[in-house]
Amino acid sequence: MSTTLQNMTQAECLVMLEGAHFGHLACSNEGQPYIVPIYFAFRSRVAYSFSMPGRKVEWMRKNPKVCLQVEEWPSKGSWRSVVLNGNFQELPDDDAWHEERLHAWSLLQEHMNWWEVGSLKPDEVPPAYVSPHLFYCIYMNDMSGRIAMRTD
Repeated sequence: MSTTLQNMTQAECLVMLEGAHFGHLACSNEGQPYIVPIYFAFRSRVAYSFSMPGRKVEWMRKNPKVCLQVEEWPSKGSWRSVVLNGNFQELPDDDAWHEERLHAWSLLQEHMNWWEVGSLKPDEVPPAYVSPHLFYCIYMNDMSGRIAMRTD
């Protein structure tokens, strides 16, 4: 048995991103990388997500260059992976971003439990009069993907 590795086409990458809803978001601050699991929705070269304030949001505000990685393991020894490089954009709750926030919510709510990873914190969050949750998106700059296939 051996494995072959191939580059995915741009079309294959887009199809995989549009079909995925779980991935890993990487950001960095002062040369230190940080990676976290996220739920997201991808449409028209934009990945939309939802979060509580925390390290990832603070770091993305300081350095908006991020990447999102998704993968699939269709069978033992075979996998597909896409990496999207892009720029973070917070979607504040104001008139300028209202339509984009609604669009993000409409795409995210198509997936069961879309809020879970973004709304949970390991420490208790004090009650607030205004929800601390925020929507954000990643505008895609480029992407690449690979497929590994086991051959018998």
